[in-house]
Amino acid sequence: MLSVPSSALKGHRFPRSVIGYAVWAYHRFALSLRDVEDLLAERGISVSHETIRVWVAKFGTQIAAMIRRDHPQSGDKWHLDEVEIPIRGKKHWLWRAVDGNGDTLEILVQSR
Repeated sequence: MLSVPSSALKGHRFPRSVIGYAVWAYHRFALSLRDVEDLLAERGISVSHETIRVWVAKFGTQIAAMIRRDHPQSGDKWHLDEVEIPIRGKKHWLWRAVDGNGDTLEILVQSR
């Protein structure tokens, strides 16, 4: 997951897979540093949010570029879905832009 040479990771206590996962999760899901810290803690890896911040600063641009590169291109044809939904007893409209592959491009909920 992490596309940096091993020499760039020299001196890091954690393996490439852990660093790559932490930085990937931070960028891919727009998590906070403490959320990533909790994710790693659930997997038995004890690392501080400050360490994750350093990893994101050091390797973040490379992994963010990989995420953008690997994200599938949206189809050239798409359509807009409109659904009326009740939220707390009030009418709202859910709008979804969906491409030809069935991938959701954008979601919007409006009260009018």
